Amino acid sequence: MTNLQERGYLLTEQVNANSLNLDQISSLEIVELFNSEDQKAVAAVAAAKEQLAQAIDYTAERLRQGGRLFYIGAGTSGRLGVLDAAECPPTFCTPPELVQGIIAGGAGALVRSSEDLEDRAEDGEAAIAQRQITQLDVVVGITAGGTTPYVHGALNAARQRGAITIFMACVPTEQVKFDADVDIRLLTGPEVLAGSTRLKAGTATKLALNILSTGVMVKLGKVYGNRMVDVAVTNQKLRDRALRILQDLTDLSREDAGVLLDRSGNWVKLALLMHWTGLDKEEGDRLLAEHQGNVRLAIASYNNVNKT
Repeated sequence: MTNLQERGYLLTEQVNANSLNLDQISSLEIVELFNSEDQKAVAAVAAAKEQLAQAIDYTAERLRQGGRLFYIGAGTSGRLGVLDAAECPPTFCTPPELVQGIIAGGAGALVRSSEDLEDRAEDGEAAIAQRQITQLDVVVGITAGGTTPYVHGALNAARQRGAITIFMACVPTEQVKFDADVDIRLLTGPEVLAGSTRLKAGTATKLALNILSTGVMVKLGKVYGNRMVDVAVTNQKLRDRALRILQDLTDLSREDAGVLLDRSGNWVKLALLMHWTGLDKEEGDRLLAEHQGNVRLAIASYNNVNKT
């Protein structure tokens, strides 16, 4: 493992030549500088597209078999993982245990600095044991500089238990090597504020996690076209979104879409299946279950059975 006292050579710790006069430029120039540098975060994600695609496929396969997806990190990296995990239930109607974020220091570290805890590999190992990780699970270790002992300990423990391991870092392999099933490197370069990896590195990480979790949910049939048909209707905003999805895909009036949504038990996916097949709620539920919740496959199966 990298000597924790000698990290200055890491890409994420180097000084950005474009921002040497950061404390002397105008506010507008600060915004322009950040905007210019942030373009590198998008490019870094594009350069890792093959690895991200592999991570999506591995994760979707394990989740279909009953596995879970875990993000683990410390500091900003941990917070980003927790945020992405927390957004899956309202967006895709997933159970809270399906995608979980683990941060060094626990929930308290989300709102106060606990970065000192990242140096304890044994805590990462303990987090994996506590959640009873198995060979069906996927564990994504997030560490901008690539050297975080907490993340290394967690991933090594997860690999010993047979889980798929994904390493996500913002330094090149030659600077920090790590043995994982998927190795994702988001090379954003030196930060505008030297060493502050909540900036470009954090942005690239957020983009990558968005792609990973959304891509997995697409593969799991949580999306129809580009609509979030598994959205959980838990407030007025989400009910409005559900009604708009139904109206867009069926040409129903808002009133009729509301009736259909109520009949389905506030489940857009089931409402669509009921509308397109004429099945009642119980029959639609059964057909969806037979196709692991994939509405497109369920409709194709229904049409194949009932074709004249």
